[in-house]
Amino acid sequence: MSTRKIAYNIVFNSFMKVVTTVVLSLVSIRLITGYLGKEGFGDYATVLAFFAFFSAIADLGIGSITAREISREGVDEGGILGRVASLRIASSVALFLIIPLFLPLFSYPAPVKVGIWIASGAIVFSSFSIFLNGIFQKNIAMDRIAMTEFMGKIVQVSAVYLVVSLNLGFLGIASTLVISLSFNALTAFLLSRKYAKFRLIADVPFWKRFLSDSLPLGGSALITFFYFKMDTILLSVLKGSAAVGTYGVAYKVMENLTFFPALLAGLILPLLSRVLFDKERFRDIADTTFRVFSIIATPIVLGGVFFSDKIIGIVSGSGFQDSIPVLNLLLFSLIFIFFGNFFNMLLIVGNHQKELMKTLLIVAMINIVANLFLIPKLSYLGAAWTSLGTEFLVAILTGALVSRLLNYRPSFGKIGRVAISAVIMSMVLIGTKSLPFVVSGFLSVLAYLAMLWIFQAVSSAEVAGLFSKRSDQEAAFVEEIL
Repeated sequence: MSTRKIAYNIVFNSFMKVVTTVVLSLVSIRLITGYLGKEGFGDYATVLAFFAFFSAIADLGIGSITAREISREGVDEGGILGRVASLRIASSVALFLIIPLFLPLFSYPAPVKVGIWIASGAIVFSSFSIFLNGIFQKNIAMDRIAMTEFMGKIVQVSAVYLVVSLNLGFLGIASTLVISLSFNALTAFLLSRKYAKFRLIADVPFWKRFLSDSLPLGGSALITFFYFKMDTILLSVLKGSAAVGTYGVAYKVMENLTFFPALLAGLILPLLSRVLFDKERFRDIADTTFRVFSIIATPIVLGGVFFSDKIIGIVSGSGFQDSIPVLNLLLFSLIFIFFGNFFNMLLIVGNHQKELMKTLLIVAMINIVANLFLIPKLSYLGAAWTSLGTEFLVAILTGALVSRLLNYRPSFGKIGRVAISAVIMSMVLIGTKSLPFVVSGFLSVLAYLAMLWIFQAVSSAEVAGLFSKRSDQEAAFVEEIL
């Protein structure tokens, strides 16, 4: 595979991710909040939280192990895919059939319980799509994944618009999840036939061996759920739908921005892996990446907080003003999400996943305890404060792990220049407050970039150095990682 193909996949996926995650997702939220209102959107956010929970349970770590297994030389690719596909479908269907047994434990209204069951059915399609992703990853065809997700999101937005137009109610909105994910699964399956063909094979001994490798990764997915989504479920149980609606709108905005640090980490991780044992080069790349993370996080957080009232108005319309302080708190947590992703990336590069998972498990337990304490007292603000504190704790603890295990501490040599540029940006934001917020935002970002250039917070040579031309051997290494 050529490095040009890899670069194409990276750029294409990045662009499509922005369009799919930010633009289309926010359009969908606007339609749903306008139709369902605060309590109705709270019910929908509860359904989505359970969908995330079911996804974590059904994940079983199968996707990553599948990509690894079919990439090995001389394997029976069709046989592996057929057996794993059967395992995926069997586990998802079993989950769908078991869920109704547990729904009576919750005091949700009947439509919410039905919505949760519908979401569990969507897992059958979601898990199959994730399984197929391994085929595209092996063949460096991630653009197929991005295009499928993009088309699936268009289908979902169209379905939501149709539900609203025909007034099909809450369950109609919940059903759009199944519609879009079944479309994704079918499209991904048809596209995958170009690269691999397989038939379903039930092989219990194979499943047992396969799960022994995949379950540790599945456990990581479950930890991630508790870390990110349990607050919504606890809020729904302890405070009801209106509180979830207030929190959910703000959380959705913040959630749609978290892909930025994950995307950056994914781009840099292969480069750091290549120079892991070259301490000087490793430190140079890591320090530059730390500054790049700081530079990107700053305008997102500053602009988001300054325009939080307008953002909430655009995303949800009237009736969600209480979401503004929640969004402000969650946007501040985005700073620590950036740096948490940075340190997580370094730990994965250093092959310290086990230590990372232990740390995240501790944080997840602290998160649940804090939510149980603060939500009864502060409702959705308690959940927001817990999210902020949790992300801060992740950044601190993973940073300490990196210092101890990799003997690396980020350089703060030029961070002061970023801070000064941020101050100038804040002054422009305040000075242009009377202008339309699009104009104010553009001028403030322009001023921020100008100050970064004047103060040379990060040079073009440093950024270019991250993606400098590599030898054939090095390119092959990057291809192998990607």
